[in-house]
Amino acid sequence: MSNIVQKDKYRSILHDEDENIQWRHGGPPTYGLVNHLFEQGRTKEWPEGSLEEIVQNGIKSWEMELSHKIRLQDFKTIVPEKFKLFVNGREGLTAEETLSLGSYNALLKSSLPENLKPYNSNEETFESSHEVFKSAFPRGFAWEVIKVYTGPPEIAFKFRHWGFFEGPFKGHAPTGKIIQFFGLGTLKVDDALKVEEVEIYYDPAELLGGLLSNGDSTKTSACPFSG
Repeated sequence: MSNIVQKDKYRSILHDEDENIQWRHGGPPTYGLVNHLFEQGRTKEWPEGSLEEIVQNGIKSWEMELSHKIRLQDFKTIVPEKFKLFVNGREGLTAEETLSLGSYNALLKSSLPENLKPYNSNEETFESSHEVFKSAFPRGFAWEVIKVYTGPPEIAFKFRHWGFFEGPFKGHAPTGKIIQFFGLGTLKVDDALKVEEVEIYYDPAELLGGLLSNGDSTKTSACPFSG
C-alpha cells in the first residue's frame, strides 16, 4: 500500500512546508470524501485560474483553516487583525470570535426564542457543533460557487452548499435525502487576495428544516421552519 498522500487540488495551502503550524487534531486534515461528493454533485466546473475557481478554492481553504488550525497566526487566507464575518446582517464577528465559535455556530446564530431554536449555537461548543454535523453528513457538506458577479477588491458571489442526510441529527433519524441551500456572499480582499471581511446571506431554514421535518424521527420536535 502506498504511503504517498495525494495533494488536495482545492486547498493548496494544506501542503505548505511549515512545521510550526499547530493543527487542532495533531496534523493536517484530509478531504477525500467531501471532494468526491463535490465532484459528483457540483453544477459548475470552472476553468483553472478563473476568478470563480479562485473564489471557490479560497473559501474552501478558509473553512479548512477555521476548522483545523488553532492559531490565527497560522492562517494564510485572511488578514486576522482586520477580519470580520457578517452573517445575515448581524453584528460582525472578529477573527478571534469566529475561531472560538467555529463555522457552524457562527453561521447558525439565531434570534428565535430559546424554546424554538432547532439548533442552539449558545449551547454548543466548537467541538460539539462539528460532531453534530459530521454525524448528520458523514460524507461531508460540499460547497461550490455558482456565479461571481464582481471582481476584487469587493467580490460578490452566489454559492450552493449540499450534503446527504445519512446520519442522526440530534435524535432525528436520517433520511438519506440531499439537503442543500443557496446563498449570496461578498469578500473584501487586499492586494494579495487575503480576506478582510466576509458577508454571507442565506436562509438557515433550508438546512435545518430538512434535518428536522423529513422522514421519521427518534424523538418529536416542533420545527418552526416547517409549513
